[in-house]
Amino acid sequence: MSSLAISRKEEFSGTINKVPSSKSISNRALIINALSGNRSVVSNLASARDTQLMKKLLASKDQTLDAMDAGTTMRFLTAYLAVTNQPKTLTGTARMKERPIGLLVESLKKVGANINYLEKEGFPPLDIKGFEGQRSGQISLPGNVSSQYISAMMMVAPVLPMGLTITLEGKVGSKPYIQMTASQMAQFGVECQIDGNSIVIPHSEYKPAEIRVEPDWSALSYWFAFVALANKPTLTLKDVPPHSIQGDRVIVEIMAKLGVEATFRSNDLILTKTSFREESIEWDFTDCPDLAQTVLPVCALANVSGSFTGLESLYIKETDRVTALQNELAKVSATLQESTTGHFKLSPGKIPSGRIHISTYHDHRMAMGFAPWATLTDLEIESPEVANKSYPEFWDDMRNVGFELREV
Repeated sequence: MSSLAISRKEEFSGTINKVPSSKSISNRALIINALSGNRSVVSNLASARDTQLMKKLLASKDQTLDAMDAGTTMRFLTAYLAVTNQPKTLTGTARMKERPIGLLVESLKKVGANINYLEKEGFPPLDIKGFEGQRSGQISLPGNVSSQYISAMMMVAPVLPMGLTITLEGKVGSKPYIQMTASQMAQFGVECQIDGNSIVIPHSEYKPAEIRVEPDWSALSYWFAFVALANKPTLTLKDVPPHSIQGDRVIVEIMAKLGVEATFRSNDLILTKTSFREESIEWDFTDCPDLAQTVLPVCALANVSGSFTGLESLYIKETDRVTALQNELAKVSATLQESTTGHFKLSPGKIPSGRIHISTYHDHRMAMGFAPWATLTDLEIESPEVANKSYPEFWDDMRNVGFELREV
């Protein structure tokens, strides 16, 4: 599919009967289950391409495994294959080969893994030769690196004969993802001792468990954006419990500033629009970087200026998300500028005449983050299939609540 044309629809209401399951929780559960000998029952797995790929690669007997563009799959599998002594070649897309993995590889080498880089030093593809026996029970990682490195080391730590102490240096970003990993490990019988910047995980055995994966709050965030921009919307999201171990649940608090009221009723989430909206918001996305592509497009067309921090990790995601956001926001004359290092200012734009073409940069969150603009203008989204990475049903769900979409 080359592009998807979406007709403007200011008013909508409806029900999303099956919201996506959490990709982050699913992928962690699959790795932990594999480390426990596949003795657990993990239900309601995400239909996201990344999760289905993780499941497939964990079961594969092939010598070369292709993680495609799935960062979590690449990082988690690197640690899993190395520590479980499975010699493999692990590769990915051209973009994946530009995403650093050196800090994780060096941590694994320190504890006893034998891994070589096949192309550029510090980047995939990797030649994982196996595990030579644990040499150290302690590693240090910068706290502001991808939490996936930290989570990968946490999950394999219990199977190491000495266990592992992980010291995080400096400011720690994406803390909710680290806590999510610890919570899931606890569900499988392993307790992590987290004290400030120190994570202590003893040698222990994962126990069989029955896990049901909860809804994905990153995916839910797009529906908050639709409600924020639409005229008199009412939207029901079925089977969304009020409590979650995901940091992205903070979208409830962020979107309250942008005029969205979230009500939980009989395990459903009901979104409505209020008359209140702040003229300017400040937010630190350090703990929820995946929400930036939901929130900033809303601000751009809701006439809300913004002051944001914690966007540094966006430079090394599926694409350079900061540049991608700047490019697409400019199409409505909105600007996103790094005023000082790490501090970004957003100036809102205005709705232009005619259809807006949204480039997606091979990035699922660019496609879905900008789709709510269809409440205010006609859109054309290029390469809409990128949504399959995390939310394959997204476009069908838009149709189900009344939007008109057609391939062009």
